[in-house]
Amino acid sequence: MLGHETEAFENEFARACGRRHAIAVASGTEALRLTLVALDLEPGDEVIVPALTAVPTAAAVCVAGAVPVFVDVDPVTATIDPDSAAAAATPRTRAVIPVHLYGRPSALPDLGVPIIEDAAHAHGAVDRAPRSLAQAYSFYPTKNLGGVGDGGAVVTDDDGLAQRLRLLRTHGMRPGSVDYEHMLVSGNSRISEIEAAVLRVGLRTLDAGNERRRQIAARYRAAAPTLVWQQPDRNHAYHLCVARVPGRPTFRARMPFETGVHYARALTEQPAYQRYERAACPHAEAWAAECVTLPCFPELTDGEVDLVSGALASYGGRPERERGRN
Repeated sequence: MLGHETEAFENEFARACGRRHAIAVASGTEALRLTLVALDLEPGDEVIVPALTAVPTAAAVCVAGAVPVFVDVDPVTATIDPDSAAAAATPRTRAVIPVHLYGRPSALPDLGVPIIEDAAHAHGAVDRAPRSLAQAYSFYPTKNLGGVGDGGAVVTDDDGLAQRLRLLRTHGMRPGSVDYEHMLVSGNSRISEIEAAVLRVGLRTLDAGNERRRQIAARYRAAAPTLVWQQPDRNHAYHLCVARVPGRPTFRARMPFETGVHYARALTEQPAYQRYERAACPHAEAWAAECVTLPCFPELTDGEVDLVSGALASYGGRPERERGRN
């Protein structure tokens, strides 16, 4: 059910994002999907998506009934390349979804269509005076603002979009309706009251947690300056701290801590989505081939950060030509 905790969280999160409305939904994927559905897409309509992102970005486009069009990313920021996005635009383009990958703010391509920001990694990092129609967030437990299960939200200044989303998340039924009047055909995408209550608590420490993440990432970068890092940004939330490492399996085996890979395949390399490839995306695929995710979350102790930094320094603290000379 939608109750006091959900309403209170929506008000608090909207204020935190600098937007008039926050509409809490069942997941980050649903936040994207419902926003696209609210645009009244027709079969064959296209939505431009960067090729380096989690599969749910593209999945939301598909289940909304549109065609994802993959474009390359900037080799330095790993976020959408505006020139590639402009080159991919056609008369069928109805929206573009820039992804704030790993928590780094992305450029917002101006294509004359609605911009829907995928901010699943970017709680607290997104411009408070944006040019987009909406921002879509995920509250999966691993996120910078995470709950106890799946959850998501759309934030927007568009009153009409907000009203439509509140219908779409509840089987098309008017909020507060006591006579079960359904205005739209839709499904259920409600968030739970427990999830909303947990998120209200987490929101209080979001900024401090993001600052701790930035401090940790800065220490890693200083320890291993010759690794290839995502270009920094003062608002980077470091949901993930990622470096590019040739010979990724060897690097990961040498590290005395757990690492991850986000993401091992660009969307152009995913079997289920290769049918949508129209143009080569070499930068996205290069990032996917070499990216390594390092431990970076507020609960890390200084000793743990020192351990990671020391291991990185032993690998990436010296120029490539000097490695192995001992």
